[in-house]
Amino acid sequence: MFDVNNFLHSDALGAAIEWNGYPRFNFIGGHNDSENIPVVSLRESIDNVILKEGKTLAKYGLESGPQGYIPLRSFISSQLKNSASINCSEKEILVVSGSLQALDLVNTTFLKRGDTVIIEEENYGGTISRLKRLGVNMVGIPLEKDGMDLVFLQKVLDRLEGENKKPRYIYTIPTIQNPTGTIMSVEKRKGLIDLSKKYMIPIFEDDCYADLIYEKKRPPAIKSFDDEGYVIYCGSFSKSIAPALRVGYLVADWNVLSRILPYKTDAGSGSLEQMALAEFCKNNFSSHVNKLRSELKKKSDAICDALDKYFGSTADYQKPDGGIFIWIEMPEEVDTSRLYEIAIKQGVAINPGQEWSINPNGKRKMRLCYGNPTIDEIDEGIKLLAEICQKEFGIPNQIANL
Repeated sequence: MFDVNNFLHSDALGAAIEWNGYPRFNFIGGHNDSENIPVVSLRESIDNVILKEGKTLAKYGLESGPQGYIPLRSFISSQLKNSASINCSEKEILVVSGSLQALDLVNTTFLKRGDTVIIEEENYGGTISRLKRLGVNMVGIPLEKDGMDLVFLQKVLDRLEGENKKPRYIYTIPTIQNPTGTIMSVEKRKGLIDLSKKYMIPIFEDDCYADLIYEKKRPPAIKSFDDEGYVIYCGSFSKSIAPALRVGYLVADWNVLSRILPYKTDAGSGSLEQMALAEFCKNNFSSHVNKLRSELKKKSDAICDALDKYFGSTADYQKPDGGIFIWIEMPEEVDTSRLYEIAIKQGVAINPGQEWSINPNGKRKMRLCYGNPTIDEIDEGIKLLAEICQKEFGIPNQIANL
């Protein structure tokens, strides 16, 4: 038998585990509400656009060039102006295969092994794992209820400047931060731009969840306060429409985007998806997202109710203002990595905090995604998780409601 291990390079990733389906109670991954995928409208959009422009599929780029389908970029430009106060042209937008490709493109353009980047110390697991794999030094900034601690950030920037270390970028998820769910205040957004200019360090603004704020007003993007091209902005349709469509976008001044674009060597993101989204979004985006927010708010309430009912005061969390996940801090006795190992065997999947934090206290935190499970599944799954946690760690102490 051929032994592939004899031919792998020393930094090769570990072998993939064969997929055997999702667990019964799946509280991981950025999955959305299956009942709110706009199947009928998407089908109508595909039917309409394929008849009008299907022949452009004969050419790479749909006769729109390597940055993506022009009607979709036009919608993104208009939508960002209305919702996030960003003024950008189609020329400043690059359509990508989901926000993960956006991360990879920016990292490939800006980073090499040994570089330093600044991130929020509790952060998207995909960002942390990518930076680790690249051999990049991550400097974590604590989060407050209204976003990144800018006083701490300035001290870090001063220290790094004194050590003659120039961070390659400041990465932030300012709106429905992943995993904490915090929303950065307008004052801090302006303050972050000021620090960016003062120290001449670009900002990488990941705004993938911003469309899913339930009731509060969406704040202007950090990019909207940028008049010198310091901010690279990332957005996605994965959370607002459907994760499996794999369509996201980068926004940056052309002098920046023109240096990122050469690294997108996949001959373009899925063209039919772009065409269908452009057609769908013209008339349906706002009404669809409003409905989705309403349904996700019900699920948010359901998981908070379940946590209160089955974990009581032992589960410390901030009620989400939007999005599809909740960040929970458990007592010191609980190791959520161990909880994950035990729970997955009983059909409950959670994100242990150590994968979402570069702070050691992440071991007693966990992220639970509630976008995909039904309200009944949320209640049943949290009940089972509490039973597992109580058996292994003695938390929660009181199990009268279990």
